[in-house]
Amino acid sequence: MKFKDTVQRSAVIIGILLLGLLCGFLFQLLGHNSDLRKHPREYTEIIEKYAAEYGVPEQVVYATVLNLSRFRSNFVSDDGRIGLTQLDPDTFRALTVMTKETLDPGILYDPDTNIKYGTYMMSYLFTKYNRWKTVVAIMLTDEETVVEWMSREENTDDQGNLIRIPNKELAQRVKIIEEDIETYSKLYYSE
Repeated sequence: MKFKDTVQRSAVIIGILLLGLLCGFLFQLLGHNSDLRKHPREYTEIIEKYAAEYGVPEQVVYATVLNLSRFRSNFVSDDGRIGLTQLDPDTFRALTVMTKETLDPGILYDPDTNIKYGTYMMSYLFTKYNRWKTVVAIMLTDEETVVEWMSREENTDDQGNLIRIPNKELAQRVKIIEEDIETYSKLYYSE
């Protein structure tokens, strides 16, 4: 009788362990699928092309586009920024001068053009500031504002890198983009 009870208890314990493992696996699978839905990779060919051309990690471009426009090429913000990477016409004109092209800002609705110049801008800013946090902050506001923040000691580290964003709403948006960069990295770029 004791042997039978021991076998039954062992079977119950093994069943509970297997059920726990199955539940854990399903929970992880559901979370992974949810992350995939929340972090799509649209305009893949275009993003891969310009990320490689300008040396910007694809996950940075994807996270930026996700948060700035939700992959809507016709999106116009309240402050007049246009398209997937939310470039304003004046910034676009400055970028076209740097690339020696003459283009009308109306072309910013074109996904290829918008991603090209948005990625070019990210590359240019990263070369200048060497930190994605600073690049993302500038993409959300403007370079003049971020440079002004960086002129205050309480906002920078010993090397002059932006570590604190005084605007709480913008700091939260930068944090979200940084988290999305990490999520894109884990979902699509880790081995």
